[in-house]
Amino acid sequence: MVASAKYRDIVREIALDHYGYVTTREAVEAGVPAVELPKLAARGGLENVAYGLYRVPYIPLTRYDQFAEALLRAGEGAFLHGESVLALFGLADVNPRRIKVAVPRRARPKLPAFVELTQVRDGVRTTIYEGLVAQPVADALLECRGRIENERLLAAAKQARSEGLLTAAELQRVRKGFRT
Repeated sequence: MVASAKYRDIVREIALDHYGYVTTREAVEAGVPAVELPKLAARGGLENVAYGLYRVPYIPLTRYDQFAEALLRAGEGAFLHGESVLALFGLADVNPRRIKVAVPRRARPKLPAFVELTQVRDGVRTTIYEGLVAQPVADALLECRGRIENERLLAAAKQARSEGLLTAAELQRVRKGFRT
């Protein structure tokens, strides 16, 4: 019994840093045998979300949980892309039906309807916001040209600058991108 409680504590610590989620890979790297996760799930200590992905049910939900789940489901190298980056911060009044996740290589994970996967070339810049890997806000604003009105995107750029999400140079780059 002592070992399972210890494993549960280790899994909980990992999940606290990942919006309640833990992957089998992370658990194994932390010293929890992979066979223990299904056992914890059977006892109610975890919820099996997808193959190799679990959620600790008693960790409170946040507005970032679905973004975290989408990234974990897409796999290694995945990052939030386009409108999803704007939605993360409430910019440009976007509320996409699907979370856009980009991956640098071909991926075929079984994804729920709320995740849209896009393959992008290697070397795309990424950053981390709220513990989530994402396209930088400036790049996401430029990425959304043609899908969202320019006025809304420019207003979102000003808002992002006032909230510290864009530097002055990035704001100028975004403005210049809308003039061309």
